[in-house]
Amino acid sequence: MTPDKLSPAQASLYEAITGGVRFKSGPGIDMMEADGTLRGPFNAWLHTPETGEAAQALGVKLRFESSLSGAVRETAILTVARHWRSQYEWWAHEQIALKEGMTPDDIAAIKRGAAPKDNPDLGVILGFVAELMQTGDVSDETYAEALALIGDRGMADLVTLAGYYAMISANLNVFRVSVPDGEEEPFKD
Repeated sequence: MTPDKLSPAQASLYEAITGGVRFKSGPGIDMMEADGTLRGPFNAWLHTPETGEAAQALGVKLRFESSLSGAVRETAILTVARHWRSQYEWWAHEQIALKEGMTPDDIAAIKRGAAPKDNPDLGVILGFVAELMQTGDVSDETYAEALALIGDRGMADLVTLAGYYAMISANLNVFRVSVPDGEEEPFKD
């Protein structure tokens, strides 16, 4: 949906997305096509601007106002993307993870479903989110291990973040959002 074809409500959402912190954060990702069409989940949200506004606002809170460190947050997001095999989500957040100081080895380990060998804390987060995605719950032991690392507020942020990115991954998969032209899809069938 190009900007010239948007209703007033859609245009308002478009402006909230493109004028907000997501586009100003400099994540190193071009989130817009040359014609102004949005990449990622945003284009689909323009069809339901009221829901899209709520979703994008929650995403801003979770990415930019959370208690989680960037590496913890991106480990969780990449773990969700891996579970869903969400091509665009992995592609976008792999780049963000690098900007947050994660190493290519950390990211490769997460893609294999393994704890990064030089960062056991990220392994705790990967284990928590992977178990949550696989079973819809976590064991008391898994919960306690993550709680010791990130505390009560961090746990609330982590569970909400994982659920949010599961929703994003579902949108991206159902609407067949892939990586931009010329980029390699991270998950091969």
